[in-house]
Amino acid sequence: MTSVVLEEIPDRVSLAVDISNCRGNCVGCHSPFLKLDVGEELTPAVIDALIADNFGVNCFLFLGEGKDPEALLALAAHIRYAHPAMEIALYSGREEVEPEIQAAFDYVKVGPYRPECGPLNNPGTNQRLYHHKEDITSRFWRKGLEPLQKPK
Repeated sequence: MTSVVLEEIPDRVSLAVDISNCRGNCVGCHSPFLKLDVGEELTPAVIDALIADNFGVNCFLFLGEGKDPEALLALAAHIRYAHPAMEIALYSGREEVEPEIQAAFDYVKVGPYRPECGPLNNPGTNQRLYHHKEDITSRFWRKGLEPLQKPK
């Protein structure tokens, strides 16, 4: 599934694409069907068509990693080469990603969803969003919002 989203990556109009074969086990997962191998295969040609059909997007967001890191890296490399003005983002439910994955993406969100900590817009979240290795999570927080739980 794809959608154009405005709140997942700060100051970006993102084309968000669900990636199946999720390796995570988040309690209260909002998309449990993504644990299965579902949907159309994401190929460079499919990516090119999605970008062409969604004028105005400036970030391609992978919602998940799947089980094939080499394929993920190849798709990110294709976007970087074929669409150099497009930024690339990854939402991973893992605690951390490998350095080569971190380097391939402009934005990387890590951390499994934990209901007691809340999502990125909660100051008590365990999740983090990095832009070129700089933690920018606090850009999601509104002044005066109390955390569900204090970060450890």
